[in-house]
Amino acid sequence: MPFAIARSNIVHLVKLKERKCPMAKIVLGLAASHTPMLALEGKRWSERAADDLKNKALNLSDGRYVSYDELARENGAPYAALATEAKFLEIEAASQKALDYMADRLAQVAPDVVLIVGDDQAELFSLSNMPAISIFYGEEILTHERHLTPQTPNWIGTVMKGYAMDAVHTFPGCPELARELIHGLIENDVDIGAAAKVDDPHKAGFGHAYGFIIERLFKGKSIPVLPVLLNTYFPPNAPTARRAYGVGQAIASLISRSKLDARVAVVASGGLSHFVVDEKLDRKVLDAIKRKDVSVLKSLTRGELNSGSSELLNWVMVAGMSEHLDNDWTEYYPGYRTPAGTGTGIGFAVWS
Repeated sequence: MPFAIARSNIVHLVKLKERKCPMAKIVLGLAASHTPMLALEGKRWSERAADDLKNKALNLSDGRYVSYDELARENGAPYAALATEAKFLEIEAASQKALDYMADRLAQVAPDVVLIVGDDQAELFSLSNMPAISIFYGEEILTHERHLTPQTPNWIGTVMKGYAMDAVHTFPGCPELARELIHGLIENDVDIGAAAKVDDPHKAGFGHAYGFIIERLFKGKSIPVLPVLLNTYFPPNAPTARRAYGVGQAIASLISRSKLDARVAVVASGGLSHFVVDEKLDRKVLDAIKRKDVSVLKSLTRGELNSGSSELLNWVMVAGMSEHLDNDWTEYYPGYRTPAGTGTGIGFAVWS
């Protein structure tokens, strides 16, 4: 192995078995925010908030970008009572309890593979080649080691551990099923990007959207991961909500017709609204998921899907994969970090 394996128990890839009667099926759907707030103690959220005050490009759901000073002039300070350490600790406790619950639900279904829909933020890909949607079919998933400098805020170093980006970590992939999905999507006129190798994870590798889910929900177990990389962040080729939902449907259909015997859990990583909290948008999406209101999910606008809020597309794609399941549990906490309203809409959902 050219790179150190961070977990000694992850040494073998789990091979999925072929049977005469196909039994592959999606048995669980999950969605979870991966904000740094979830990898950082609540008493330290003010450190993350300090960076908000310097942000010159905070996205609003009407498509505009503003500085924090402009946001404060426009909004005033209506969230001052919510941007306190006491409130941070309250939301931290509730959020960690929600993540524990999701980890338990994942363990209960004992999946053979976990398909994670995440957005690559120039961690594996770059602007030299940023596919709209890509599937990784390699045998090993290597995370990108984030290089810190003396100027890097202290909170980032802590968060990188929660993202499995403090060093190069190696996790098993799921090449058999991934190849099936790539082939099946192409055959069904869905042009899909494909990647099979991380050349040098010290320069580029899998990022926070994947590392956080593995670190926080897998309970240390070695479960093969099938990464779907959705370009939500970088125009001009970010998919529409309509396309994300449709590709989710197509992936679910292919899994149900797979030759492989596999219990599959699908996970959306990221969201909800950020870096300015939009409770109305978040609650609209969560309500649509609960009611299976596909028209609302498909009609999310470009303005609503800018910057961090674009990760709502990951939830939309997993909702498309989970049509045959019911959304039986949801939690939501508006995570305001500053008086003017920056922060993250922290959300969690389960389909079963």
